[in-house]
Amino acid sequence: MTVVGVGADGWAGLAPVARRALAAAEVVVGSTRQLDLLPAACAAERVAWPTPLLPAVAPLLAAHADKRLCVLASGDPMFFGIGATLARHTAVHVLPHPSSASLACARMGWALDRVTVVSTVARPVERLHSALHPGSRVLVLSEGEATPAAVAELVTARGFGASPMTVLSDLGSPDEDVLRATAATWAGRVSPLNVIAVECVADPGARLLPAVPGLPDDVYEHDGQITKREVRALTVSSLAPEPGQLLWDVGAGSGSVGIEWSRVDPTCRAIAVEPRADRADRVERNAAALGVPELRLVRGAAPAALADLPTPDAVFVGGGVTVDGVVDACWDALRPGGRVVVNAVTLESEALVARWHAAVGGALTRLSVARAAPIGGFTGWRQAMPITQWVAVKPAGPESGEDQ
Repeated sequence: MTVVGVGADGWAGLAPVARRALAAAEVVVGSTRQLDLLPAACAAERVAWPTPLLPAVAPLLAAHADKRLCVLASGDPMFFGIGATLARHTAVHVLPHPSSASLACARMGWALDRVTVVSTVARPVERLHSALHPGSRVLVLSEGEATPAAVAELVTARGFGASPMTVLSDLGSPDEDVLRATAATWAGRVSPLNVIAVECVADPGARLLPAVPGLPDDVYEHDGQITKREVRALTVSSLAPEPGQLLWDVGAGSGSVGIEWSRVDPTCRAIAVEPRADRADRVERNAAALGVPELRLVRGAAPAALADLPTPDAVFVGGGVTVDGVVDACWDALRPGGRVVVNAVTLESEALVARWHAAVGGALTRLSVARAAPIGGFTGWRQAMPITQWVAVKPAGPESGEDQ
């Protein structure tokens, strides 16, 4: 199967090798807009992608397995494109076209390797929150004509309303157009095929959210059930996230640990497990507000709610530590080489992690934080409840923590 990248300039912009591949194809698959770019001389059967697309990929490939098949993709098929999806199903030969990001950077005079790219195509616009930092340059791959207004509203609400915003439409076509404003003053109407370039400028007093773990507690909506800032930073460090890894945040509370794990790298994933409906709702709102709206939420109580979840690379247990079977289920599900971190506050939970430490090893650490606070007319230290943190790496082999 050949995947051909095509731009807004259609057939005229294709390289000879791409034209030959399409001319030789028996079936060409693409969006209706892409198929309409082909000339009548391209005699292959034309098949438009159905909606939703992803469930249709495997059946469609199977239906045309005995044909010379070409798939049309926008720009570079392997850059937020259908090419990467198809490559998970079968071997593909990719003929790329310049991506919309490459064309946008060329028009803006930006170095592509210094730009953060955020796709809102079939993805929540709230993903943009984690990309907004003073001086950053961000390209937003647009879902359609309504996306620039949604981006402008989000950027302004986050305290970056002064940011210059350039919307580049129909890049590479005869109808190419550019509109400029600030996020706060955006009021334009554009083509559905657009890319949004944002030069991040923070308004005076804007609340900045650093990329490292340990966000201020008050950026979270919570009812007091939250892993506090200093302990959270140490907890995420102990979990040691790597790109592409999956975390279970069990007894998520406000979702802060799973959220900050997810913010470490765009490919880090987290599943938050929370039994209380009000707290689960807060997890969803916090994840969206802090730039990781695709964090998965499981509404239910561990250990039952953990059944059938994908195998985690790391597990954090912050709530429900002493519930029968919770730590056992987490340890059993953890992949060999994965890490478990349990924060114990009560004597009962401390006793449990001490037994686990004796059985399977790892490290026990006592974390104590004090903050300066007024005492009459003076200032003194107000001690937070100490935390006993157990960290262990699951060995390869049959060892488990049963009968703890």
